[in-house]
Amino acid sequence: MRMYNPTHPGKILYELWLQPLNLTITETALKLNVTRKTVSALVNGRTSVSPEMAFRLELVFGKNAESWLAAQAAYDLWQLEAKRESFGVHCVAA
Repeated sequence: MRMYNPTHPGKILYELWLQPLNLTITETALKLNVTRKTVSALVNGRTSVSPEMAFRLELVFGKNAESWLAAQAAYDLWQLEAKRESFGVHCVAA
């Protein structure tokens, strides 16, 4: 079981790049060449970082795409951990 609750990548984007650089959602969307709605959904944790978005983020902000995807995977797995029992899956390893 993971011991911490990972931060959603959208919050990381907002706190480490948008705020310090004084970028708005609209300005960020223009830099990423995506819609404002797309960036807003990401920053507000309503959508995940896709491989394409991770690559766009790398091109604009410099943090490599693998880091964005790893952050998303850690967040997703943490969210699933709470549902572990609901899967009804049983371990075969001794």
